[in-house]
Amino acid sequence: MSSVRAERLVNLVLCLLSTRQFLSAERIRATVPGYASATSDESFFRMFERDKSELRDLGVPLETGKQSVFDTIEGYRIARQDYELGEVELAADEAAAVALAARLWDSPELAGAARGALVKLRAAGVEVDEAAGAGVEPKVRASEPSFGPLLAAVQAGQVVQFEHQPSPTAEPRTRTVEPWGVVSWRGRWYLVGHDRDRDDTRCFRLSRISEPVKARGPRGAVRPPEGVDLMALVRRSAGPPPVIGVARVWVARGRALGLRRLGKLAGEQDHAGRAGDVLELELRSPETVARWVGGHGPDVVVLDPPELADAVRRGWLAAARAHAPSDPADRSVEMRVGGAAR
Repeated sequence: MSSVRAERLVNLVLCLLSTRQFLSAERIRATVPGYASATSDESFFRMFERDKSELRDLGVPLETGKQSVFDTIEGYRIARQDYELGEVELAADEAAAVALAARLWDSPELAGAARGALVKLRAAGVEVDEAAGAGVEPKVRASEPSFGPLLAAVQAGQVVQFEHQPSPTAEPRTRTVEPWGVVSWRGRWYLVGHDRDRDDTRCFRLSRISEPVKARGPRGAVRPPEGVDLMALVRRSAGPPPVIGVARVWVARGRALGLRRLGKLAGEQDHAGRAGDVLELELRSPETVARWVGGHGPDVVVLDPPELADAVRRGWLAAARAHAPSDPADRSVEMRVGGAAR
């Protein structure tokens, strides 16, 4: 944003904050420094529309209304009670957490918003030390090319159109969507909104959206439904498959702690001379659970069901083939692996 435009926006905010009345566009043009450069009515209204959109994108509660029932022209104002930041008090550890969160974002689109939040906190008298927690360098990165255009469309309230591939083997399809938000869930980014082609709420994984993402229609035309929970929509759309059974596995004592957190202890049991425990795991996808189990080698043994043991065996065989020499004499590796899953 140019310094001239930034100064004009500040002047506009100060003007609309200083009055309880609704000011017409013409009165704003005559009062606010910066609009005198408009050479025509059309030029002024284009400039004013851009400024209004910019203020709304920044979270400024710009109100429209009429001074009385007899007025025919709408005016504008900013309600001070909606604009002013309430009293904020942060303990030292809370301020450090805020600073760490501000450094979390590695995407330019969100890094700017994080810096803006720190500026607002400092304006309210809260000093946030950005150097706090300097020993930790977390990053949240959105590598999908569609992330920036989609986030911009959400902030502008504009309809978007893009090519979307429902699955890796499906043909891409053109989708026209009213975007409500872009959220991250389980390491993936999703666009949530109203799909005009399906006339229903839909979630789209950003990694399956190809460029270009095209904004359609006027700014401010899209508003999310009141009280919509974007994360709940994503969880229902991209959540885990239903539970189809229970898997029983033996886990060596003191091993596979991550697997233990996912399972339910069903008792103690020795296996092949080693002490251990029997765990029960929710079985949604045998292939997924097989990957969890197979990575622990002989420290975890599948007891039931047989299809899970087969899936683990297939994973081990694939790994053995990938790393074993091409010499046919080494087929003994596959023989040993094939009998170790159960």
